[in-house]
Amino acid sequence: MSAERPGGDVLHVWQGDELTTRGDGATGEADPRLLVADSWLVDEGSALALDVHRDRFAGSVAEVAGGPDADEVSAFWTAAVGVLPRTGAWFPRAELVAGDGTDDGTDDDGRARLRLRLRPAPPRRRSVVLATADRDPRTQPTVKGPDLAALGSLVADARSRGADEAVLLSPEGHVVEGAWSSIVWWRGDALCLPADDLPRLPGVTVRSLTTLAAVLGVDVLHDHTRPDELDGFEVWSLSALHGIRIVTGWVDGPAPAEEPGRLALWRGRLDRLRRPIGV
Repeated sequence: MSAERPGGDVLHVWQGDELTTRGDGATGEADPRLLVADSWLVDEGSALALDVHRDRFAGSVAEVAGGPDADEVSAFWTAAVGVLPRTGAWFPRAELVAGDGTDDGTDDDGRARLRLRLRPAPPRRRSVVLATADRDPRTQPTVKGPDLAALGSLVADARSRGADEAVLLSPEGHVVEGAWSSIVWWRGDALCLPADDLPRLPGVTVRSLTTLAAVLGVDVLHDHTRPDELDGFEVWSLSALHGIRIVTGWVDGPAPAEEPGRLALWRGRLDRLRRPIGV
């Protein structure tokens, strides 16, 4: 089944009360019909905070008018976890897509449909180079899915400038988040996040990190901070795929720093929170 197809995506569509395999999921990241999406890393059958991913996905689906109800989402999620491979590295994505009557996840009634896109995990990296985005194209800043295509364009722009990730700023010039990641930094021994009044995705990895910090007695601050104010600071990019990546450069921006040993320590702490899926 899916685990035998490591070369590309496999699409599973929720129909009635079961998942049906529809073959290659060719549309991928830039699917304009995405209403809600949630991705997580499965590595040798384990995942980090999968229940938090489930709750974020279900909460966003509940806000979609005419979408599936909570019981259907719960049944879909259980079935989706059930088909995930227990060996290898995978980056599955749960999706709610707008109906258009086509034969790739919707019925002729045009209702929104739940799908699971099973994807081999891309290579994971320890470090990242940032570039400040020249615009903020988000239409729903607190929901993952509808803006993925537009955010992908920002990442493509950043890559053309020699970076890996684009950073969104508020109208006042404060750091909000990355196009595909959460951005945090260290002010001495305190972990800093963008201020709560800056609209952004409720990142699952950043939630795990801040929970760990609270348990360990580490101060967690919420700041309005401009990129130029991060010169000499240790800056991290957090995502479900990579976990924590340290920022080693910022194109036309601040010069980040690194405290020896801190990244490895916290990556190890997060890794120990991973749990077997379906248990």
